[in-house]
Amino acid sequence: MNDIATQTAAVKSEEHWTEKPGGVKLFLFEKYAAEPAKTAGPILFVHGSSMAAQPTFDLQVPGRPDSSAMDFFAKKDFDCWCVDMEGYGRSTKDRDNNAPIAQGADDCLAAATYIQTLRGKRPFLVYGISSGALRAALFAQRHPALVGRLALDAMVWTGEGSPTLAERRKKLPEFAAKNRRPIDKAFIHSIFDRDHPGTAEERVIDAFADAVIALDTSVPTGTYVDMCAHLPVVDPAQISVPTLIMRGQWDGIAGFADLLAFFERLPNPDKHFAVMPGISHASFQQKNYLLVYHILLSFFTQPAPIYRG
Repeated sequence: MNDIATQTAAVKSEEHWTEKPGGVKLFLFEKYAAEPAKTAGPILFVHGSSMAAQPTFDLQVPGRPDSSAMDFFAKKDFDCWCVDMEGYGRSTKDRDNNAPIAQGADDCLAAATYIQTLRGKRPFLVYGISSGALRAALFAQRHPALVGRLALDAMVWTGEGSPTLAERRKKLPEFAAKNRRPIDKAFIHSIFDRDHPGTAEERVIDAFADAVIALDTSVPTGTYVDMCAHLPVVDPAQISVPTLIMRGQWDGIAGFADLLAFFERLPNPDKHFAVMPGISHASFQQKNYLLVYHILLSFFTQPAPIYRG
């Protein structure tokens, strides 16, 4: 562990590192307000295809209350964690692979193993967005004992009914031919323009783009290739944990019928489907981000149901 701690109001942060086979170093970031081992539980935030973890989950924008999701949930008594997948942010980027979704699920396991060793063996509350939702879902499918509750935002299952993926498939040969693709601030802005412009403030998009590009000017192609050519990569019938599906009103990735079919096949009766009004794709950067937090907090704090035999 890199023992760096800072104090912002009541929220503390620490930087951590762990390794997985092959000498791959993964960067983890933690925020908490209470003693971590005594919190309501650990949250593991899983990022998407085109940006590292901290810009997504710890975006600081002056004058935007609780702009950081990690700050918000830390102040609600959770031990909050995010991890840069291999190929992103401060994690190892130099191996010869394109960081596919299955590898991201392995990274989630490496992060979870490290966190449990450090903070105690408690099941995780897991939130994943976009391809991060697929990474998180596959992690939960493979390791259900590690996951207490699973929230999947902006997810796609088969890709049916996704205009964004239909456009992206036109560039599949280009993505498949190389391990990384370039990104810049204009690309980050395009994420907010493609579905329903106006759902996010320009100053927030600017801050988000600055934070993303400060860490990465290229990102792996693996999730794009998987989402264009290899879906489905998860089986809802094998996801046994309580699950929340979160779908933005105007999200061009997540087709309604596709997600409803996925939802129907989830075997655990403790399952929920939330449509988020006024939201397009990048939920935590939207004008209605506090609505997103509310839905997620409600799911993470729901009492366990009492079953009658």
